Amino acid sequence: MSTKTIYGLFGDDDDLLRAVKNFNKEGIAIKEVYTPFPVHGLDKALGLKKTRISDAAFFYGLYGTTLATTMTWFMMNHDWPQDIGGKPSFTWLENMPAFVPIMFELTVFCAAHLMSLTFLIRNKLYPGASAQNPDPRTTDDKFLMEIESSNVDKVKEAFINSGAEEVTVRDLTPVQ
Repeated sequence: MSTKTIYGLFGDDDDLLRAVKNFNKEGIAIKEVYTPFPVHGLDKALGLKKTRISDAAFFYGLYGTTLATTMTWFMMNHDWPQDIGGKPSFTWLENMPAFVPIMFELTVFCAAHLMSLTFLIRNKLYPGASAQNPDPRTTDDKFLMEIESSNVDKVKEAFINSGAEEVTVRDLTPVQ
């Protein structure tokens, strides 16, 4: 028996979430779900693990704070110390309150930009990457569930019972 890819297209995120829960009850493994926007509770229904992007963001922020600290010390104390407003720059620690806005901004800047780049590279969404979604309507207003199975009739019946607007079956092409 050959394995086929079956796609179920949904028009509403609530219908999709109900369908995911029904498929899990029936023991049908879901390969992927494509949505035009994040659906609350879908990650839990699919059994996905927590991502580590927040951990990466913490380390990127730490990098930004370190960069700001090093930069302000080098510029204001080491390279070109100045007496500004009668306040000499003897040590970085004495002048640290003046550098808090710089440290905050560089922390946020590094965390946001590096986290965005990590997300795009990790999900292969960089410029020139080919589209991964099998139906372009999933970028607008439709939700698509993808299942690989050899029991096509059972999966098609489950899609129809769960309220799918459209069910499509495609042969899997072997990777060469």
